[in-house]
Amino acid sequence: MSNYALRVPESLFDFARKVAEEEHVSMNQFFVTAIAEKVSALKTETYFRERGDRGQLAAFDEWLAASPASSPVPGDELIEDMLDGAVRKI
Repeated sequence: MSNYALRVPESLFDFARKVAEEEHVSMNQFFVTAIAEKVSALKTETYFRERGDRGQLAAFDEWLAASPASSPVPGDELIEDMLDGAVRKI
C-alpha cells in the first residue's frame, strides 16, 4: 500500500465528503474508488481504440456480404416509432 498526499480544492473536498457520508464510506475509500473508476474508464477507452485500429473494414464488408439474408428470429423484430423516430422492440 502506498501513501500520497493529495491537495484538493476545498469546495471539491466538501462535496466529496458529503457524497462519502451519503454512501456510508470513508473519505479514503471514496477517493480510492473514484481513482479506480477513472483508471478503468481510461483503460477501457484505450482497449477499444486499439481494438478498433486492428479492425479491417474490407474484411467486415466481405463477411457481411456473405451473411445470409434472413428474417429476424422471433423477439428480434424492430419497428420505427412514427412520432419520434426511435426504434423499439416489439
